[in-house]
Amino acid sequence: MDSRITEWKVEGMDCNNCATSIARFLERKGMEEVFVSFSTKAVRFRQSAQPVAVDELKAGIRKLGYSIVEDVPKLQFWTLEKKLVISALFTAPLLLYHFAMMAGLHWHVIENPWVQFALCLPVYAIGAQHFGRSAFGSLRGGVPNMDVLIFMGSTAAFGYSLTGAILAEPNYIFFETAATIITLVLTGNWLEKRAVAQTTTAIGELTRLQVEKARKLMPSGAVVLIDKDDIAKGDLLQVNEGDKIPADGIVESGTAWVDESMLTGESVPVEKAPGDALIGASLLASGHLQMRVQAAGPDTVLSQMIELVKTAQQDKPDIQRLADRISAIFVPAVLGIALLTFLLAHFGFDLPAQKALMNAIAVLVISCPCAMGLATPTAVMVGVGRLAKNGILVKGGQTLEVFSHIRNIVFDKTGTLTTGDFRVKNIAYNTPDEARANALIYRLEQHSSHPIAQSLLRDMSSRSNGVLLDLISIEEEKGVGMSARDAQGNVFKLGSARILSTAPPAGDAAIFLTENDRLLASIELADDIKPGAAEAVAFLKSKGIRPIILSGDKQEKTAAVAAALGIDTFYAEQLPAEKLERIAALSEEAPTAMVGDGINDAPALSRATIGISLSNGSQAAIQSAQIVLLNGRLERLRDALAITSHTVLTIRQNLFWAFSYNIVAIPLAALGFLSPMWGALFMAFSDVVVIGNSIRLKTKKIG
Repeated sequence: MDSRITEWKVEGMDCNNCATSIARFLERKGMEEVFVSFSTKAVRFRQSAQPVAVDELKAGIRKLGYSIVEDVPKLQFWTLEKKLVISALFTAPLLLYHFAMMAGLHWHVIENPWVQFALCLPVYAIGAQHFGRSAFGSLRGGVPNMDVLIFMGSTAAFGYSLTGAILAEPNYIFFETAATIITLVLTGNWLEKRAVAQTTTAIGELTRLQVEKARKLMPSGAVVLIDKDDIAKGDLLQVNEGDKIPADGIVESGTAWVDESMLTGESVPVEKAPGDALIGASLLASGHLQMRVQAAGPDTVLSQMIELVKTAQQDKPDIQRLADRISAIFVPAVLGIALLTFLLAHFGFDLPAQKALMNAIAVLVISCPCAMGLATPTAVMVGVGRLAKNGILVKGGQTLEVFSHIRNIVFDKTGTLTTGDFRVKNIAYNTPDEARANALIYRLEQHSSHPIAQSLLRDMSSRSNGVLLDLISIEEEKGVGMSARDAQGNVFKLGSARILSTAPPAGDAAIFLTENDRLLASIELADDIKPGAAEAVAFLKSKGIRPIILSGDKQEKTAAVAAALGIDTFYAEQLPAEKLERIAALSEEAPTAMVGDGINDAPALSRATIGISLSNGSQAAIQSAQIVLLNGRLERLRDALAITSHTVLTIRQNLFWAFSYNIVAIPLAALGFLSPMWGALFMAFSDVVVIGNSIRLKTKKIG
């Protein structure tokens, strides 16, 4: 993670406007990439080129009425739970007395207004401290938050009741309303706090996967136990059965079965042998091995997953912009409606001042911008968390929304729809000494760095029949092939048709072997369809999404893969520049995703509406794509599409409830059909409904 990025946990934020006031303050101070979430209490920003003292930023946040957890650990004693319990104890007698009066019963002790005042005062003091500080801070920051409404409503009820007690006017006294408003809103905050915690478990679960200790093999052969922070690239580590893999690396020696389900979503353990890649934090189910560390600390796949899940919360979908605009003007609008309610009720319709005030207080209390602020981030957090559990990393909430609307998905062929692991399909020999030709192929490919060479070596090692050849001056020409000479001066070449002095023979051969420009053998290669590719393509077509192949390979081979998978549209023999033009044209027609390996396809991934990488979480893939499928399996496209679509659906449901609630509740309160106490209860209920709907996404059956 960039060293200039600062992360804090800030207490005291109760709604989206609270977060906005902190964000505006940091932006005014020149901070960049500011992200503030009231639901997770997270504040994240990057210092600008001209950094501001951290103490100055902390002081400014405290002046707004919020506290940074690392600054004031002693405040943890005065928790929300304790405030709620004390408020409830003092509110209970007042509320019971209120209901008893409605039933015609009389409690003479509590009928005394000063007894009611004494019971209400501790509750009001807690409310003034809890809501008042935040309310004044938000006003100072220029973004009035929900606490302004709660503080004004409870203060109006308390002040009016106190005036009634002083004037000995029973009709003016409703201390139970002031106390109940505060207690019910605290109850709602507590429920919200518990519910939001369930939407943020993805980061916590991923963080808990990190390994604390590792066994390092020293040059002397001794095994030393070291902390995770001391693991470095190049270290040789011992991993035993039941251990978690300490870092990313490769198997140096030994064989084992590794459970990678917690990272890739793949439930079946994977067999690992020397040379195979290991993902840090995966579980060694059986066996023992030694591994060489390739990446440690922030460079591991797990650390990048955690960082991506955190970053995904920052990026707001377009659907949230309307809610943000409304939320920014919501509190001032409600204050105006409440004032207008009092004036019209009292002076326009001749209602008593007490009734008019109660209606105005109900408007203040029942209004709930919190639900609008919670609608998107809670759903995004749950959706991103569920995707991460399935080995699908998504860069940002906006990616979720855009991907759910994708109409074209373009696939690279080799390594994406096919395995990329070539095998020899057929060898046509132009020489009677087939064993010598095989030995020449094997000897030349030993010196090649081309991926196809590894496939040929596996096949030719068993075909050369132990024939040994002494070749000299072995050289590789990139994009052409290999060349060498023997002691007699004969020149051997192995490569594409470019090495031939005449036209290549008819057929599908891709590699040719020559001796002094005389053709010895023609090699035809096959690249098998990747498991799950056909099912993935069929699913896309069933959802009305058009699959397209975009390949630089020959027309015949591309057409064969397209036919095998049932893909109607394909483009073959495309140069890199032509690929970019195709992707740009398709993206203009409709939202288009590009699926590739994230390295040689990086330009096309960037040009597409959404880039998807199948590179098992490599650094290059994470940087070049918006979606990374860690296990490299195309079947995960189905999960990605389903989860993103349901996440966007959940956001829409949440926003619909939040808007509908306020559209219905505010007029009812203004007309006097809802008391402030019921208003406080419904306000808390609306937040819980929104969060509960988001939590439902964690276990919701998604087809």
